[in-house]
Amino acid sequence: MNNWLNNFIRPKIRSLVGTQKDVPENLWDKCPSCDNMVFNRELADNNYVCHHCDYHMTISAEDRLALMFDGGKYTRHKNKSVPADPLKFKDRKKYVDRLKETRAKTAEDDAIIIASGKIGGNPVVVALFNFKFMGGSMGAAVGEGIVTGAEIAVKTKSAFITVPASGGARMQEGAISLMQMPRTIIAVNRVKKARLPYLVLLTNPTTGGVSASFAMVGDVHIAEPGATIGFAGKRVIQETIREELPEDFQTAEYLLEHGMVDMVVPRSELNAVIGQTLSLLMQTKLSDNPKGKKSKDNKKSDSSKGAITVASVSAGGEKMSAADAVNQDSAAASVKKTA
Repeated sequence: MNNWLNNFIRPKIRSLVGTQKDVPENLWDKCPSCDNMVFNRELADNNYVCHHCDYHMTISAEDRLALMFDGGKYTRHKNKSVPADPLKFKDRKKYVDRLKETRAKTAEDDAIIIASGKIGGNPVVVALFNFKFMGGSMGAAVGEGIVTGAEIAVKTKSAFITVPASGGARMQEGAISLMQMPRTIIAVNRVKKARLPYLVLLTNPTTGGVSASFAMVGDVHIAEPGATIGFAGKRVIQETIREELPEDFQTAEYLLEHGMVDMVVPRSELNAVIGQTLSLLMQTKLSDNPKGKKSKDNKKSDSSKGAITVASVSAGGEKMSAADAVNQDSAAASVKKTA
């Protein structure tokens, strides 16, 4: 009986199965929010936003840069080198080995990418975090990247934008990682002293030493829908104050409601909203340059309505909201066209 199964039936089944074409893996992704299955290509075309519930999934650093800059065109800048393992740190493995593995996996030197280009026709330098590189943790290289980006912005008279996606300071660098907090504050203050705009695009997650430093001192704070933004975790805070916190605590929408964030903007509208904001702050004409990738889904989330709500813009010597400034600018353009 065994011989018959092994020598005849199994080879027959294998031959039949072997004639079928291999089905590619990863054709579908499961939305972490609504649990619906989304076709991978469809998801990519929609900027990795679930078309069922508008949940904003993780997006690669390269895709985000292409989305932000006009026409997806930008120039990358090399960061200054820093000591690789200043403390000779070791946990489950040596820090220097962990760095080598992560660099090989991500093809990046560290968790920061510096790029320059135009958004809405305005010159911009962007310092963007790569969460795939050790959770976007901030060590000496990341601090150096923020400083380098700020220096380039001042030198080229460009706006400076940071895009944090980080769990906080990098524990393998101890006090050196904590030193990056005041360093980054000093760097962005140089941008402000040069009277150049400093914007922060808060993405999921922005926590720890990153949120406690440069990420919360922008002239305008923009956040993606549903992004987690805070310092300590919700559970830690609850145990400390011994009170139940709201379900939406530390979300972008909660921070918008409480005045910590100026705008919550859907991913597909980031190029347009950032470009418009920069044009107001830099007092330049709105550009007709091609924008980044557009979503095929025309639906807009509720957070996009009146996205520019709180950001203060000086116009005619008086303070007004960015929304009022946009409306005034549009009205002026309309009057001019009618005249």
